[in-house]
Amino acid sequence: MTKRINMTHGAGGEAMQKLLTEVILSPIKDERPEIGLKELDDSGVIDDIVFTTDGHTVNPLFYPGGDIGRLAIAGTVNDIAAMGAEPVALSLGLIMEDGLEIETIRKVMESIGQTCTECGVPVIAGDTKVVEKGAIDKMMITTSGIGKMSESLKKNNSILQEKTGRTQKWLQDCNLKPGDDIIITGTIGDHGIALMSFREGYGFETTLKSDNAPLNALMDEALAMGGIVAAKDPTRGGIANTLNEWSDKSKVGIIIQEDELPIGEQVRSVSELLGIDPLEVGNEGKFVLGIAPEFTEDVLKTIRGNQYGNDAVVVGKASDEVNRVVLETVVGGKRIIEAPVGDPVPRIC
Repeated sequence: MTKRINMTHGAGGEAMQKLLTEVILSPIKDERPEIGLKELDDSGVIDDIVFTTDGHTVNPLFYPGGDIGRLAIAGTVNDIAAMGAEPVALSLGLIMEDGLEIETIRKVMESIGQTCTECGVPVIAGDTKVVEKGAIDKMMITTSGIGKMSESLKKNNSILQEKTGRTQKWLQDCNLKPGDDIIITGTIGDHGIALMSFREGYGFETTLKSDNAPLNALMDEALAMGGIVAAKDPTRGGIANTLNEWSDKSKVGIIIQEDELPIGEQVRSVSELLGIDPLEVGNEGKFVLGIAPEFTEDVLKTIRGNQYGNDAVVVGKASDEVNRVVLETVVGGKRIIEAPVGDPVPRIC
């Protein structure tokens, strides 16, 4: 552990996990929650109430396909939905720099209102702070959300138990078993690469857009089909970090097929040009799902019928043949996918 914080400590990879376990979480007692800090799932659960909180520091505030306001609402809603819960309410904290234009705040709040309307989850509490010029970069947003067990999750769990004998309550990272299929609900890397291309002036901003979107409706539709055992919002650290968390917590290997990975041509081109692995790039409008194989076809068909799941594909399986995350390449080789140390595209969420 280094003596000072650096950017890798907030990137969602190994450096951040080390900071969390050794410094941030160790002094906090975690005795009462059903699902708490020690599980490091997308949300915590206490007395069947699902709760999560997020901080957003994206730069720039507005980018192709979205802005910090839409990102904040969608990200918190998705963290709750990833547990199989129904998001019911949000809180909102605004920290603004002295000198920030009022019109900027107005536009961000309009986006927040539109996104709340889209996902059907209201903001019911909030706070505002203004800090001196230079103390922060324009604006930061914190959001918290609460949710409850959805009827669709109850149905999902009942069908799963009836057909496979497997029992579960929430969609946790530790639920994966050998043979489960891995679905990604659409093209990966869109958010991080679109934002970086716009921010750094690579010239792709007219066509490549962020995928940031609330996915609670998609999750509800998928759960109604039954068979979903795990779900993850692959933000910081991307798909690589998500799969490594699942492998570690579920004590299973995961084998991914390179030729099945949903990577758009522009994301692939920019990633190759800059030496970035799109598996490590953050996403803000995708889920990774673990599915008992008996249900995969029906779930996949349902997801593809949602506007945010048109490009959903099965990319691999959990397996007891390996004990790591392994990518089978198009030429027949195998490559271990490690959890990223840092984030190749910082400040995208």
